[in-house]
Amino acid sequence: MEGIWPFVVVALVGAGVGVLVRGFFPVRARRAAVVTPTSQGVSKDARELLRALRSTVLVLDANGDVLQASPSAYSYGLVRSGRVALAAVSELVERVRAEGQPQDRELSLPRGPLAGAGEMIFQLRVVPLTGGRILVVGDDHTAARRLDQVRRDFVANVSHELKTPVGALALLSETLEEAADDPVAVRRFTAQMRRESRRLTALVQEIIDLSRLQEPDALVGSELVDIDAVVAEAADRVRVEAESRRITLAVGGEPGLHVFGDADLLTTAVRNLLDNALRHSDPLGRVSVGVARDGDKVRIAVVDQGEGIAPAQQERIFERFYRGDPARARRTGGTGLGLSIVKHVAADHGGEAEVWSKPGAGSTFTLVLPIADPPTTASPDTTAPTPGVPRQP
Repeated sequence: MEGIWPFVVVALVGAGVGVLVRGFFPVRARRAAVVTPTSQGVSKDARELLRALRSTVLVLDANGDVLQASPSAYSYGLVRSGRVALAAVSELVERVRAEGQPQDRELSLPRGPLAGAGEMIFQLRVVPLTGGRILVVGDDHTAARRLDQVRRDFVANVSHELKTPVGALALLSETLEEAADDPVAVRRFTAQMRRESRRLTALVQEIIDLSRLQEPDALVGSELVDIDAVVAEAADRVRVEAESRRITLAVGGEPGLHVFGDADLLTTAVRNLLDNALRHSDPLGRVSVGVARDGDKVRIAVVDQGEGIAPAQQERIFERFYRGDPARARRTGGTGLGLSIVKHVAADHGGEAEVWSKPGAGSTFTLVLPIADPPTTASPDTTAPTPGVPRQP
């Protein structure tokens, strides 16, 4: 019997400690039991039905604890620690619980607990169920709202940009009619009308190009594109403009590189970079375009010796209709769409557009594209050598 007493004492002490712990932490123990969402109070059929929904779904009990939640509820940050994490959603739930009527609401919700984390637009429907439970069904409308805003901005910008040359043409035509007997004035106003009509034509064409790039099937017919041909064609299109501005145009770099995509779109992108470089270069300056391979990428860089771009403007330079110097853009015929088209062409080809610039030191715009090795259709012994490159022994 003496050997048993130590074990009895230990057992009694352990039981006493357990009672004290349960009495001291009753609230915490109950909270721990509901931190993890459970399926209690939700039938199996109901759970399967909720899982089949594409919407984000929450089922809350009478205390506001989560009984059932879609995985997206956690990824969106709607639920944390078994409770609704966003105050706006909690307020809507409590209003429905108090009034007993379903409510629909579109809410702007933070993407996370940190300040400045961005916002998302959610369409929520909150419905009261039996037993004090609440059903919350939500759909993320952020992308749709953003697309609507982009479209509205685009239409507004296009309308504003078209009004300028159209209004100028109308005013010039009226002035020309009044000065019909003055040959010198007629020639001057006619030249101005030609400039405005060219600007209007360029603006309409770039709007068409940008609209084409925003179509989901912009690159359905991708083909193997020779970068040498793209750069040569783009340089030929701006050579007359370069000569008229007395700017030297130089082309060089690594030959024989290819990408998959649309040759016309890529030519347009490079030409836009060259147009931009020529407009921001002084007479007797130099604009260079070079091609290089960088690992699994092709880099097409256009370098000018212009006035450069301030750091604050570099962040917005690829926005549609953005012009750092509107007065200079009017003088040079810029539409504010050229670099935006470059960005969209790069994105549609799986690449990106980069800019380096320093005020007073010029700018370098680079079109970065995934490289594509052309398929070999002949053996190494029968392949014709590249012009200017000797065959390897």
